[in-house]
Amino acid sequence: MDCKEMILSEETYDIITDFSASEFLEDDNHCYERIGEDFLILYLGNLGIRNPKIDFFPYHNMPKLYGLMQLSPSGETPPGAAPFDPASLIASGITQVQRPPLSLTGRGVILCFIDTGIDYRNPVFLDENGNSRILAIWDQTVQTGIPPEGFKYGSEYRREDINLALRSEDPYSIVPSRDENGHGSILAGVAAGSVVRQGNPYIGAAPGADIVVVKLKECKQYLRSFYLVPEGVPAYQENDIMLGIKYAESFVRLFERPVVICLGLGTNQGDHAGNSSLSRYLSSLAVRRSRAAIVCGGNEGNASHHYRGRLSAQTPEESSRDVEIRVSEGCIGFWLELWGALPDAFNLSIRTPGGENIPELRLGLQQSVTYSFIYEKSRVTIDSALVEENSGEELILLRIQDPTPGIWTLHVSASGSLYNGNFHMWLPITEFLSAPVYFLNPDPDITLTEPSMAPEVLSVSAYNAENNSFYAESGRGFGRTGQIRPDLSAPGVNISTIDGRRTGSSMAAAITAGAVAQFFQWSVIEGNNRLAESREIRSYFIRGAVRTQGLNYPNREWGYGRLNLEETFNALLRV
Repeated sequence: MDCKEMILSEETYDIITDFSASEFLEDDNHCYERIGEDFLILYLGNLGIRNPKIDFFPYHNMPKLYGLMQLSPSGETPPGAAPFDPASLIASGITQVQRPPLSLTGRGVILCFIDTGIDYRNPVFLDENGNSRILAIWDQTVQTGIPPEGFKYGSEYRREDINLALRSEDPYSIVPSRDENGHGSILAGVAAGSVVRQGNPYIGAAPGADIVVVKLKECKQYLRSFYLVPEGVPAYQENDIMLGIKYAESFVRLFERPVVICLGLGTNQGDHAGNSSLSRYLSSLAVRRSRAAIVCGGNEGNASHHYRGRLSAQTPEESSRDVEIRVSEGCIGFWLELWGALPDAFNLSIRTPGGENIPELRLGLQQSVTYSFIYEKSRVTIDSALVEENSGEELILLRIQDPTPGIWTLHVSASGSLYNGNFHMWLPITEFLSAPVYFLNPDPDITLTEPSMAPEVLSVSAYNAENNSFYAESGRGFGRTGQIRPDLSAPGVNISTIDGRRTGSSMAAAITAGAVAQFFQWSVIEGNNRLAESREIRSYFIRGAVRTQGLNYPNREWGYGRLNLEETFNALLRV
């Protein structure tokens, strides 16, 4: 197989490393792609492994899987049924600065969406002359065209190709990239939709911005199987997302052409402290000039998928903890991550709904143990890493296949002396479960999805602009080790989109990304602060955030307040 075939093959394994891995680079059965100076994606040939495990592929090397952060609660209008409503843009102070004297439309800025693709034929992505505002599409799923320069798979279509397709009677014969899901098109419309003069009017936050799109390919089957993600559910690999960010970054022209990256994806995998490979890569780019990364906080706040425990040596009763998990009928399986805090180490025992037990495990430096039962068909695998390499803290990964419905009880105890005693558990995001699985005594905080804990990105939760109430499903902060996240909250409920009203934290990220593009126009394109980057914009936006009297800030739900771009400029005026 050549390198492209290896990247796409279901017979190869994808590995993320932060070192040269020189022992693999000259092997004919492996290939690689570099991401910046710090990361390497390895594609390993058939190693005779039936199931990847942490003892063979360390946790930090295995790509995590990300899902789409959009929900559809009852009462939303069906696709295409609602007229455009600018309420969310007005509440965010965006419409106000689109008008003179500032006239901020994102002109000269590039908005990049790494998602499910884009409907390039939709009129909201055209300029007043009918030409596409999309600079480029990298479709990772189409292999009939030419990959972008420096990349080995997928097909790239530039603006001239898209314009040619738009004038053709058979556009998809020229640019065969489609958005079958619609999520990416919706985000791009919310952030950067143009005025449609025929039919219903529609406008996004930054209608003058140019657009770059990465359509992600679906995850490989071995990762879907390992993480027990149901078939048919959109799931995307961490390494493909990282390569999409690298592609977006190639469009930056320092001090002349800023790039805003919008991520409407999330996962519960990772340490929830900003140490994943994707988080570290995003942060390394966000501190560079003319770049910004906007990340949604997910929709896990009300899902009962986070548990926080604390053990104490004061009494025998407090030195261990029973954690109960309800598993519904129809669940094909699920994973669970337990993260401990230094310097403690933890042991684990398990009781099934049928009363069978896995005795307390004293887990070593790095090991994997699998259990079967006599009266139940469930199969439990426990992978452990006393020192997970990205975070330096203990990780226990529990994987349960064909779980018996009912209540599973995990007994957590300390291994040796207790000092800190804190531990956290996360179940998968709702989209990655085939049936409800949840903690009976959950903690709604620290439910922001990764990579919103990345230190230098702008992380947003979602609220309802109709009544200024926090969206109950939205992820909440802070980070596991106390990082102040989210930074802000933005409208994310019943948002007007090009396909009816939609809800979810990805909508909040799209609105915020459009606002950042507007600010980049003022700062970089118009020369008011050509050195602007994510960290500075975050500070400007925090200064202009609207805060409710009686609440303490920073806040686990609201961050530093509600996004309001007009108030950001008012704050600058007062300086």
